[in-house]
Parts: sequence; C-alpha cells; structure tokens
Amino acid sequence: MSNSAVDSLRSIVKAYDVRGLVGEQLTEEMVEALAAGFIDEINGAGSEVVVGHDMRDSSPGFAAAFARGAQARGANVVNLGLCSTDETYFASGSWNAPAAMFTASHNPAAYNGIKFSRAGAQGISLDTGLAAIRDRACDYLENGLETVATPGSYREVDVLADYAGYLRSLVDLSGIKPIRVVVDAGNGMGGMTVPAVLGTAAGLSALPIEIIPMYFELDGNFPNHEANPLEPKNLVDLQKAVVEHGADLGLAFDGDADRCFVIDEKGAPVTPSAVSAIVALREIARAKAATPDKEIFVIHNLISSNIVKETIAGAGATPVRTRVGHSLIKDQMAATGAVFGGEHSAHYYFSNFWGADNGMLAAMHVLAEFGHQPKSLSAFAAEFMPYASSGEINSTVSDVKAATQRVRDAFASRGSEDALDGMTITGNTAEEEAFWWFSVRPSNTEPLLRLNVEAADEQTMSAIRDEVLALIRA
Repeated sequence: MSNSAVDSLRSIVKAYDVRGLVGEQLTEEMVEALAAGFIDEINGAGSEVVVGHDMRDSSPGFAAAFARGAQARGANVVNLGLCSTDETYFASGSWNAPAAMFTASHNPAAYNGIKFSRAGAQGISLDTGLAAIRDRACDYLENGLETVATPGSYREVDVLADYAGYLRSLVDLSGIKPIRVVVDAGNGMGGMTVPAVLGTAAGLSALPIEIIPMYFELDGNFPNHEANPLEPKNLVDLQKAVVEHGADLGLAFDGDADRCFVIDEKGAPVTPSAVSAIVALREIARAKAATPDKEIFVIHNLISSNIVKETIAGAGATPVRTRVGHSLIKDQMAATGAVFGGEHSAHYYFSNFWGADNGMLAAMHVLAEFGHQPKSLSAFAAEFMPYASSGEINSTVSDVKAATQRVRDAFASRGSEDALDGMTITGNTAEEEAFWWFSVRPSNTEPLLRLNVEAADEQTMSAIRDEVLALIRA
C-alpha cells in the first residue's frame, strides 16, 4: 500500500471519530483495515460487534467492508443495516457490545466517516483508543491484513422497533395535550426513526401528536438542504412551515439523527441551552424520585448559557462544567455518574441511555414538558432564555496565540480568566451592572478562534462581542 494511503488515513482520524472525502480520503480498503485495528484494540475476537450505517450512497459498501475486516480478525458481526447513530448506541448499550456507525453526520454528501463505541456505548477518542486503532490500521494497510484461524460470523438484525419501544418506556407521552409538530428530517435518518418513535410505524400505540413531515425521504445527496440544523440557513424551510401550518412547534434532525433542534410556534429557535435546562429539570426530578438522598450531577459544557447551571443548581443538583467535545462528555457522564448532560451543539446525553447522546430522547422530553402545561412554546421557552447570546462566531487568524493574547491583555483588569478549554473571561461587574462573559477557543484542526458571548441584555452582549472580535481580527 502506498504511503499516500497511510497519510490519508492518518489525516481523517479526528479527535472523536473518522471523517473524510469518499474515495479520495476514505476507501473500502481503509475501512477494512480500521475494522481490523478496532477489533484488535478492543480484544474483540470471538465476541459480537455491531455495525450500522446511514443513508449515504457509500455507507452500505463501507459497512460491508467493515464486516469483512472485523470478521477477518475473529469478531462476530451483527449488521443493523440502515439506522440512526443512536440506534447503534442502543444496540451497543443493551447488548453490551462494541459498535461502529458509518455516517458523516451533518457533513455534505461527498463525506463519510465512522463513529466507534466500546461495549456499553462508551465513547472512543484519540486519547482513549482511537489513535491506537489508527496506528494498527496503518500497519495493516502497509503490510496486509492477516486473517485469524477462525474468522467471525455474520448476521443481520433490525433494532428499530426495540429502540422505539425503549424510548417510549423512558418518556411517557400518552397523556400530553394534542400537539401539532412539523419535523424536518433533512433527508436523513430521522425520516425513518421519527415515524417509529413518535408515530405508529414500529407497531406502537398512537400518541396525541400530529406529525407534519418534511424531507423524510432517505437521500444521502441531501437534495433540499444540508442536514446541519446548527446552520441557520438550514432551518428556514422548517421555520416557514411551522408558521404556515399553525403548528405548536418544529423539530429538525441532523443527518444521522443524533442531534435535535427545536423551533417555537412563531418560527423562532429554542436554544440548545434552553432545551438542556428543560430536560435537566425532568431528569433531576426523576433521579430525586428514585434516590432521594443521593447527590445528583448534571453536565454542561463551558459555552452553555448561564441559565443551564442556574437551573441545575436551583433544582437542587450539582452542575459540572466541562470542555467541549463528544467523547469527553461521555467520559464525564461515566466518571461523575451524571443523570444528564447538555451541549450547545444540541447533543444531549442520558444516564438511562448508557451515557450516550440521543436527540430523539431530548425531543421527547421537550414534548412531554411542553405537553403538560398550558402556554405556547415561545412563552414557555422564554423562561429558559433570559439572556442575550452571540452564538458561535469563527474567525480565521494567522497567529492564534497572538490574537488570544491581545484579548487577554485588553480584558486583564475587567474580568476573571478561566483557562478550561481556551480562555473564558467573566466580567467583574457590580450588582447594578449587566453581567457578561465570553469564551475564546482555538480549533483543533484549523487556524480558527471560536468566540461565544453571553450577557444580561442585547446591548451589553453586542458591545462585548464587537470589542473582542475587533481584537481577534486586528
């Protein structure tokens, strides 16, 4: 195998997953090698390993290549076929088996990738095994893939009905008020999972929820818009449809349906921080009912709104502030025994879902909470969105350290600095002044600085945002 293939493989193994251009950076031969490296790293010979894939054109071929590589190293492959990422977490957790999911999540059609899990849906990052998998795979690419004396077996299983039934057992939606919901699946896997979980496609009883579907046809070429609800332009169709249909709310899922965004009846976004606060209250109440005397932990990352930690503490639980990052949050869920974790990126993690993230489960909690009170969603959600936020603003800079230092110097006497995951500065504001904080974080892979600002009001937020951006881009 040429050095270029090995170099390409090294380049597409990211901090938490594998992601690259199909055919150019990621090939079936590389996938076979990665599968073999994965099985070796987890000592998976003789045990079951789960593989699933999304609706991208290249995904079935990659899943088949993974099966070949895993079987060659002695693993017994259980292929879920077409599924969402959280379906693979369900299989990994309920069967206590390692798993691989073929998806590039919200990335354009030309990309694909792999999300690996250890048994019990535990995450794998560069620091916890992904680097070793990469190195083993590079060795197989260079020297050839050896087949063990007893190759593994292969079978296919559909878990959609079991997955839907399990989620229904976690959140009871049967007694809510009638709700009309527009769902934009973005031609991603939500088009398959939403009818199963919120409808009757998996044989479950009907709920008092009217689903108005948008882009439910599975199509990895994303003919309508990219399946990335974090980009405001990809929410426009949903926002219009919610208003036109007089719906109570809208839901948008990303390509592999593990993230969910919420839109109110006026077409305005409900922030992921607000969703985190709403779900946190429900999960804290559940934990208190189960174990009244036990300390309860809830995770939020450092760029979540202040309302999240305030809500957690106000409900009598302990907020745990973490760095940004998928596998990192999963590790923290396990280490702290947290009942719930929320990220600004609309990833939501649940202790009763093996500490893994599940956008559908978060949506169900929002539907349940909203459905048991009389207000419109905009009025209800306003309680959890009291502050002004900039959202994440990226700036390309030639010298990340110098730009960060400019900001640090300018605010040295005006706030206190926290060095968790970049730099967070919180204003030294007197009680009568509006509070503010901002975070400046470098990208792991590009010469970028990411800015997030929050303040008590729009005027203060805008002033701090503009001042910090000017310093970053000077």
